[in-house]
Amino acid sequence: MPEKVIIIGSGPAAWTAAIYAARAELSPLVFEGAITEENRQAGTLPLGQLALTTEVENFPGFPAGDLSLYFDSALEPQIRMMMAPHEKKGVSGPELMELIRQQAKNFGTRIVTEDVVDVNFAVRPFQLTASDEKTYAAQSVIVATGARANYLGLPSEEKYKNRGVSACAVCDGALPRFRNRPLVVVGGGDSAVEEADYLTKFADVVYLVHRRDQLRASKIMAERAKNHPKIKILWNRTLEEVLGNDKDGVTGVRLASTAGQPELRQDCTGVFMAIGHTPNVAFLKGKLALTEKGYIQLTTPFRTCTSVEGVFAAGDVTDDYYRQAVTSAGSGCMAALDAERWLAAQGE
Repeated sequence: MPEKVIIIGSGPAAWTAAIYAARAELSPLVFEGAITEENRQAGTLPLGQLALTTEVENFPGFPAGDLSLYFDSALEPQIRMMMAPHEKKGVSGPELMELIRQQAKNFGTRIVTEDVVDVNFAVRPFQLTASDEKTYAAQSVIVATGARANYLGLPSEEKYKNRGVSACAVCDGALPRFRNRPLVVVGGGDSAVEEADYLTKFADVVYLVHRRDQLRASKIMAERAKNHPKIKILWNRTLEEVLGNDKDGVTGVRLASTAGQPELRQDCTGVFMAIGHTPNVAFLKGKLALTEKGYIQLTTPFRTCTSVEGVFAAGDVTDDYYRQAVTSAGSGCMAALDAERWLAAQGE
């Protein structure tokens, strides 16, 4: 018997889709991903990118405060025991994701802790193959596998993630450690300039590190960066090492020159990587249409429909612009409603 809806993913979009699908009595099955070293290194472990962050200050409904008693009552004891101690300052990324996952489970969502490694959307019901080599059939599918931020792969970069190294200025820029301090943004495209411009709201100065002598950003964005009084562009420089210590986290960066200049050390409390994102679509193997940037293409305005009827997509795997937890959650709701209404139209 095929599943009514299979959801692939484990971030805010996937679990929100599961909540809505479960409440619509579609009995969703969620593939949250496998817990493997390969997924850890790729940043694709269960619970998505939000589980790799610390404080979450901008998700509605979670103001700063001590949520200990709430977690004790809302989460299953075994999950609560495995979580890091609550900081009593509001909700963290892992805590928020565990809460959304638990909410989906409460409504009857079934969970498989495996990756989907192949799909066949040319047949009905759709066929999906998991990393444990089992196959599954589904009348509809929601793809919500997200996108991972690109990093340089430096050991020091990995060491200081969430301790000053970030890939999202909007997510983390307002945190106390970054306020009125020097910050570094690595990149030269529109996204890097946007990140730098946003961080000027909080930083003392923002150093924009770019490996060339001119920005790849559009002309208007490049001029904005050059003319901003709080943005200083460090031309012909590459990040070689993030500097820091166990007490303070990031304290600076070591920058090499691509133009034969001496090495440069720059003090800062934050390093923001703005060198793009990679949507997690490899398992699709070209079976859904993608945009020029490699994200799943949505084919109907204000809907989550993809190039295959009955397959829907939500969250950062479709979004190269907003990339926020709340927008992902919203699109997950939309995908579940789209799937429910499509199934009803099919007489299911």
